[in-house]
Amino acid sequence: MSIVGAIAVPHPPLIVPAVGRGEEQRISETIGAYKRATKWLLSQQPDCLVITSPHAPLFRDAFHVTTDDVLEGNMAQFRAPQEHMSAECNAELAREIISRANDAGIPAIGSERYRDNMDHATYVPLYFVREASGGMLPCPIVRIGLSGMPYETHRQLGRIITQAANAQGLNIGFIASGDLSHKLTPDGPYGFAPEGLVFDERIGEIFASGNLDGLFELDEAFCEAAAECGLRSFQIMAGALDGLSVHTELLSNEGPFGVGYGVAICACESTTNCHAQANKCDADNDHLHGANPPTEADPIVCLARLTVETFTRTGQAPKLPSGLPQELLTREAGVFVTLHKQGTLRGCIGTISPTCTNIAEEVIQNAISSCSRDPRFPAVREEELDYLEYSVDVLGEAEPIDSPGQLDPTRYGVIVTKRWQRGLLLPNLEGVDTIESQVSIAKQKAGIDPADNDVELARFEVVRHSIGGEARQ
Repeated sequence: MSIVGAIAVPHPPLIVPAVGRGEEQRISETIGAYKRATKWLLSQQPDCLVITSPHAPLFRDAFHVTTDDVLEGNMAQFRAPQEHMSAECNAELAREIISRANDAGIPAIGSERYRDNMDHATYVPLYFVREASGGMLPCPIVRIGLSGMPYETHRQLGRIITQAANAQGLNIGFIASGDLSHKLTPDGPYGFAPEGLVFDERIGEIFASGNLDGLFELDEAFCEAAAECGLRSFQIMAGALDGLSVHTELLSNEGPFGVGYGVAICACESTTNCHAQANKCDADNDHLHGANPPTEADPIVCLARLTVETFTRTGQAPKLPSGLPQELLTREAGVFVTLHKQGTLRGCIGTISPTCTNIAEEVIQNAISSCSRDPRFPAVREEELDYLEYSVDVLGEAEPIDSPGQLDPTRYGVIVTKRWQRGLLLPNLEGVDTIESQVSIAKQKAGIDPADNDVELARFEVVRHSIGGEARQ
């Protein structure tokens, strides 16, 4: 067997004693279940641990697989810098997964495209693994981030992970890191939504019953309302177990802090090796070769994310990374950088026309402004970085128009001007469905009376680029 077992676990930072400082005792049921699950997984003697993490680099249209030799991190952002960990990575298996995913038409990238330290959703499970193995990590790891791609793509990636491990003759233990709903109580950190309780109950039923297909039957709008975190992590795990006879056991499911923490074990009962599953995966891959060729994560949004994270942590702009597309270095354009957190606007600053020598510099300038100078919001704090979504709009040249009838709010942005007053609204914004509302909002942004029609109008098109940070957390 190339997968010897899997566990689904949460990642509350306070469960680590150096962070919790006694508060962790309020989730003693989760702690006990966590210890039991990690001890069981290590008893299966895996050669490598594959960890899927919602807080690893997360892209809208690609999976990130850490290809560094070592992944290090600490809990400094949770006031415990002395809590440090270094994990050896199986870069060879990581690259095998990336190669097979891209061959299957599923975009996947490595650390050469985006690099960061160990996130807390990886750290917390490894803390318990380290504890269960007597103070050291027993084997290398592979860390994989989630994506904004469909549920079934996450299942397919899981199959590819098992296929890659089988090709290399490795037995892997799978750790699906993920909290449940973040909206269980009105006094919780994210408030209350009735969908949250239902989501946690449903996930508990799925793991208690062993019907992992149920992970793919949940409505996406419902899951978003529940502010779930770990569903796609669990889906990748389910894909990795696909084709095997699996016995599941729900060990705990609690939420005393307004966030759901579930722990489950998935034991492989079948002794059937994974050649059959690998063949199934190959067959599944064959029909994907006619899809669009694999693409890498969008470098312009990676640059915005790098800028926000660097500036928030150091107060300095980053150096331009090597390997940027020539278009970003040679072309000028106005750029808007928008940040969202938990689906809510967290900052948006842009330039209608270019103010820098190239798009890359324009992105850096406006990303810094979005995270620190938007007058509607306080500056982004370091502890928020894992929760941000990024989008970058590159503006086309503005075109004067004669009447609002030449607008289309889904296609064109609008610029409204009256003497020195000027307001801009980007296209395709949620809740802006009519020309009238688009023009009215743009007038208000310019300080122009919405009833005043003595204005000049211009329209423009944009190319929108977007990826997620930990948006479901």
